[in-house]
Amino acid sequence: MAALTPISRTPVSFYVPMVAAAGAFAGLLVGTAQGSSFIGIVVGALLMGALAFAMTQLVTAEKPVRWALTLLLAVAGFAMAGLAAGIIGALFGWFFGWFTFWLFEGRYRAYVAPYLTAGQVLWHYTFRVICGAILVFLITPILVVMPLSFNAQDFFTFTPEMLRFDPAGYSLKHYEDFFTNSDWQGALANSVKIAPMATLLSVSFGTLAAIGLSQQHVPFRRAIMAILISPMIVPLIISAAGMYFFYSRIGLQGTYMGVVLAHAALGIPFVIITVTATLVGFDNSLTRAAANMGAGPVTTFFRVQMPLILPGVISGGLFAFITSFDEVVVVLFVGSAGQKTLPWQMFTGLREQISPTILAVATILVIISIALLTVVELLRRRSERLRGMSPA
Repeated sequence: MAALTPISRTPVSFYVPMVAAAGAFAGLLVGTAQGSSFIGIVVGALLMGALAFAMTQLVTAEKPVRWALTLLLAVAGFAMAGLAAGIIGALFGWFFGWFTFWLFEGRYRAYVAPYLTAGQVLWHYTFRVICGAILVFLITPILVVMPLSFNAQDFFTFTPEMLRFDPAGYSLKHYEDFFTNSDWQGALANSVKIAPMATLLSVSFGTLAAIGLSQQHVPFRRAIMAILISPMIVPLIISAAGMYFFYSRIGLQGTYMGVVLAHAALGIPFVIITVTATLVGFDNSLTRAAANMGAGPVTTFFRVQMPLILPGVISGGLFAFITSFDEVVVVLFVGSAGQKTLPWQMFTGLREQISPTILAVATILVIISIALLTVVELLRRRSERLRGMSPA
């Protein structure tokens, strides 16, 4: 396939202001870090606009200019705040070099339909920038917490040693405290005892409910579905308060079984939704064929239905497990000191003792969540292949 070629070179009045606007945003970040946002915006806009004009009008070789800009901003960043700022400056230099020539050469038109107007092209890329900004906004707290968990000091901020990438500024002592401290290990043990049992109940009841509600002859299906998934909609504090008053009357408040049942109630809606979505493409003629061949309802369920809806069942179970493992509000109302889970211990650490070990625990939980969500995505793709919705 032939390589895509630029459509046309754009006028200076278009790409220089665009690069200047991007430079203003970068200047906002740098200026905020230096204590002057307004000066950062002005300097960033003027500097990047001038560099964009110079790179495209005064020099013809693209690659040497881009490398020179990367080196220039890397040196400037290193001179301002050390190695970390130098790396960030190099990334800025690479991006602005690419962005300038991407606009100047008209490459932004290469991957869109040629009949789109200038406004449509602008919205095409603006929409993607907005989505990217939202993604960065959502994952930034995670990206900040993870390196802080290796802080050698008992601080919740980056130390000068960490910013200089000095090995003395990093340590595994917070992870060591998590694995050796009896309070943290007791909380982890409680979470491991509660989450699997709650997941088992959620999967059992949620799967049966989804299969039952998928039958057309069931009366009031929509009302029953709304009631079953209401724990996802009702504010958690209201559900927790209701569970507290109900369980205290029947003797389950402050017990292991009470916490398990409460977490199971929170996980059932996830199982119902995922299994129901899987059953949308299920061929009911298979169950009728199994019945015609003499198979009973139980045999049909385990030999015919379950293998086909298993990806949805496992996905719902993983969501239910994550919900139980990360939940803190309900367990504060329903549980007691004997059921102190890992999130409860983290909440206590933030409120009472400000323990930096929380950062290490948060990093571990993030890694576990990423692993489980990866499994969910793999199961989703497998389910689509089994139902013929995607190529093998």
